Amino acid sequence: MSTVRLEADKDSGVAVVTLDRAHRLNAIDLDMARELTDIWRALRFDDSVRAVVLTGSGERAFCTGIDRDVVVPQPSSPYMLDDPLLTVGPKANDLWKPVVAAVRGMACGGAFYLLGECEFVVADPTAVFFDPHTSYGMVSAYESMLMAARMPYGEVARMMLMGTAERISARRAHEIGLVSEVTEEGGALAGAVRCAAVVAGYPPEGVQGTVRALWAAQEAGRAQAFAQAPQLIALGNLPAGRQAELFRSRDRTEPRTR
Repeated sequence: MSTVRLEADKDSGVAVVTLDRAHRLNAIDLDMARELTDIWRALRFDDSVRAVVLTGSGERAFCTGIDRDVVVPQPSSPYMLDDPLLTVGPKANDLWKPVVAAVRGMACGGAFYLLGECEFVVADPTAVFFDPHTSYGMVSAYESMLMAARMPYGEVARMMLMGTAERISARRAHEIGLVSEVTEEGGALAGAVRCAAVVAGYPPEGVQGTVRALWAAQEAGRAQAFAQAPQLIALGNLPAGRQAELFRSRDRTEPRTR
């Protein structure tokens, strides 16, 4: 593994999965997408791991979505969208062990593919959440659908539509239920590991059945929404060249954090 670290404590039953591209704000390239898929699928067979913590390396970002240097060739049909982020999460790979996210710094855009498939989020006070898609002429489809299951409609709509102009602070994320706990500065990982260790100490059959039940409660609606996403993206996204122009000419002023 060159972009993701996996460390497992056999005594506690907790594994820590770390996105390890701090020099790129833990943006997901195709190597990281493949390695995440491999890790989640491998953890399905490791009975010594009973709970997982997902975090990012460095202090600046948990994850900033797909790396903008990644080129993903797309078929012309809106019914055949190739999205490498659809397989980066634990649930997409049939891992029904609980996953707790520890967020420090930025979590934006494609990071929601990961956060949307974690059981709950523990955040550092420095954590901020936003989605840049609309600012660059792109449809926030899968990201919006996943966060709509985590946040009140008005809050997720505001975050997705405000783009890069506004960020949600850890405090506000806690108030609206996106984050379950805000720790002291630098304490998100330890806080997430502490929770995971408690859960890992319970009989795994009951824990995993509960995770599956929680996911089933929202699975039908999410599947119906996901079926519409490729066409929405194909119809609403600006051409890649125009997106790049908007990215290069973006407003460099400090975004508002609320």
